[in-house]
Amino acid sequence: MKLNELNIAEACEGLRGKKFSAVELTKAYLDRIDQTDEKIKSFITVTKDLAIEQAEDADKKIKSGDVDNNPLLGIPCSVKDVINTKGVSTTAASNILKNYIPAYDATLISRLKKDGMVMLGKVNCDAFAHGASTENSDFFTSHNPWDLDRVPGGSSGGSASSVSADQCLYSIGTDTGGSIRQPASFCNLVGLKPTYGRISRYGLISMTSSTDCPSIVAKRVNDVAIVLNKIAGKDERDSTSSENKVDNYQEFLKDENIKGMKIGIPQEYFVEGLNVEIKKAVENAVAKFESLGAEIVQMSLPHTKYAVPTYYIITPSEISSNLARFDGIRFGYSAINDDSVEAKNLSEIYCKSKGKGFGSEAKRRIMLGTYALSSGYYDAYYLKAQKVRALIKKDFDEAFEKVDVIITPTAPSVAFKIGEHSKSPLEMYMEDIFLSAVSLAGLPCVSVPCGFAKPSDGKNEIPIGMQIIGKYFDEKNILRLASVYEKNTDWHNIKPEFK
Repeated sequence: MKLNELNIAEACEGLRGKKFSAVELTKAYLDRIDQTDEKIKSFITVTKDLAIEQAEDADKKIKSGDVDNNPLLGIPCSVKDVINTKGVSTTAASNILKNYIPAYDATLISRLKKDGMVMLGKVNCDAFAHGASTENSDFFTSHNPWDLDRVPGGSSGGSASSVSADQCLYSIGTDTGGSIRQPASFCNLVGLKPTYGRISRYGLISMTSSTDCPSIVAKRVNDVAIVLNKIAGKDERDSTSSENKVDNYQEFLKDENIKGMKIGIPQEYFVEGLNVEIKKAVENAVAKFESLGAEIVQMSLPHTKYAVPTYYIITPSEISSNLARFDGIRFGYSAINDDSVEAKNLSEIYCKSKGKGFGSEAKRRIMLGTYALSSGYYDAYYLKAQKVRALIKKDFDEAFEKVDVIITPTAPSVAFKIGEHSKSPLEMYMEDIFLSAVSLAGLPCVSVPCGFAKPSDGKNEIPIGMQIIGKYFDEKNILRLASVYEKNTDWHNIKPEFK
């Protein structure tokens, strides 16, 4: 038995059955990180001592029988480095926060700790979560285990690469405009973006406050359901978190009957420019659902074409506000850590930090957002974008009066080569073409593996993901449909050849 190749349910069964201990399980993953991360570069910080300590605590609880029906007790995970972890460096993959150590945990981390989490470390992302490849990290670019010359996606690229390379069992990331779904697609994993407000945002380093969603990436749909059960729910410290009932998501996965379920296929997501193999893979997946009794409904989401420009007005606008706190005073000398600078004024230190301030993508988004919000342009850009956002949401509202779920490709292409889009911000922004509308509407969606494509410029077949979109707070049905597909196909069982 290779401990680092288990899924959550298998690991939980092994721990309860005393086939191995939480410490043994944790050490297997720490060894895997030691063996592979020089090539993969998932982790910014590895918390070895903390992980062993948490695993020892888990073993004590398991030995005493104090498991309280908790499948996450003793299960090793990674955490995206934009999520606050008390006493553990949280950098947002940025030089500005290079030495920032939070004094408190994000709510979702507190909930996981209560359930006996084992945190192996903090993983890489695009700095401040600005990007779709991890190439905007101030520290290094992560690599895709399916092809080390390619990106794992972004901004939660380190989360996806760490799970795909068997460096952990699951990872907590964030999804603002596709940042968990696209990496999941690129790495042959299951990635869930919940309904906005389903999981507390308290303790996140904010990017776009109106679309930021803590999210989950794992090897199986059931794994995602297990984690969601533990971290979803109302939080008094986050006014945007919802009081809606938290369903027993695992229980819903037991229902495999999808006869009569109406699946919408929006024509705007199968357009010219979509990779032919991706189109075929998703169409084959839809045919599989039809063979299992689902009803396929062709439909339209007419304002989809405005989603990317709308997203890239609203997002930079909120970024320009959220990043204003990093002015060199509140996060000054200790954060930049440039001992060569001799200055008493923290703002002066910040300005003279020899390139250790914001990276080019953060600067670009701050300037775009400041411009869109400025006097004389607010109505023309930001206000108009918010009106279009309302129309995008209306499209989905009307669609869900006729269908139960909507299926689209997750991304227009498979994982691209490192450096391929780095010189063209517009090309990188277009990676969000199938993802941003859902985020603007605040809907739940999940990306699941549905095939492979052979790029003309690569030797390895690269994963393809399918996106299943649901009604507000209907995570149970999109996960149920994803689980039915997983049980009737074998894509999720295929692993990268990376050793």
